[in-house]
Amino acid sequence: MQGVSELKRKHFITLLISLLIITLAYFAVGNYFYNFALNAKGDKDFLVDNPHLAVNPAVDVVREAEERSKDIVFIEQHTAAGLDIVSKDKLKLKLNANLFENGDTNEKWAIVVHGYTSKANDMTRWVRNFYEQGYHVLAPDLRGHGASEGEYIGMGWHDRLDLLQWIDVVTAMNPDAEIVLFGVSMGAATVMMASGEELPSNVKVIVEDCGYSTVGDVFVYQLDDLFGLPSFPVMNAANTVTKLRAGYDLFEASAVAQVAKSITPTLFIHGDSDTFVPYEMLDLVYDVATVEKDKVVIEQASHGDAVKVDPDLYWATIWRFVGQYIE
Repeated sequence: MQGVSELKRKHFITLLISLLIITLAYFAVGNYFYNFALNAKGDKDFLVDNPHLAVNPAVDVVREAEERSKDIVFIEQHTAAGLDIVSKDKLKLKLNANLFENGDTNEKWAIVVHGYTSKANDMTRWVRNFYEQGYHVLAPDLRGHGASEGEYIGMGWHDRLDLLQWIDVVTAMNPDAEIVLFGVSMGAATVMMASGEELPSNVKVIVEDCGYSTVGDVFVYQLDDLFGLPSFPVMNAANTVTKLRAGYDLFEASAVAQVAKSITPTLFIHGDSDTFVPYEMLDLVYDVATVEKDKVVIEQASHGDAVKVDPDLYWATIWRFVGQYIE
């Protein structure tokens, strides 16, 4: 009997050690991928020389050089005012935005939102074009980006609630403001995620450019593309660590679910050569929208460069759609 008890004790100890090793490995994997993708302070080396973000030969380099020159002149001639808010969650983060005011009696407003690892200062192309159409423009730095505080990248999920605060800032400044929400990439996901919240009537229209369907979907895609790994158990581990360190669920953060609840007219834009946020994600968000909607597919455009590949179609479509709701 004593030998049997000793054997059981050894099996129990072995089991405990095995469970401990598995648990440590689970959290180590989750922590690695959290730091890899969502730690705002970590280097994002996978973006460097990424073939999905390579220079697109479809871009007219002469036209693009001209547009960049216009961007430079715009910034030289227009100084942004800095605005700050404090996030309403327990983190109480100080968040920054650039404000470009445009006249005293103007009620047209655009809130333009940048993408992953970018910042408000990188949104000059869109700031300038909206400004030239007579809009006041507010360009926020999302959590962990630019001059905004934050240790993690929210992928648009917590940022959607910060965007509601920025909308309140605009309406406090101008109660009759007519607002277009615009975003690129992660910024596009942010405005789509915000679309499912209870927005004030001031928000007339939304434009998203190459946003992803859900955070979970885009991470699963990148996990396979970069590492050739299956979603289970890596995504589960990453999600556990994300919930612990950033306070949100990768599988809950869904533009699809939010767009399905939206009552705000929305224009969807994507390049058909986008392989970073796959072009196929366009229809996932477009098809669930029950609002007045339209979509434009920019041929040969890869991720984030639809505005460069066919700027005439890009802006003509935006002004046509937005002009139906903001004159």
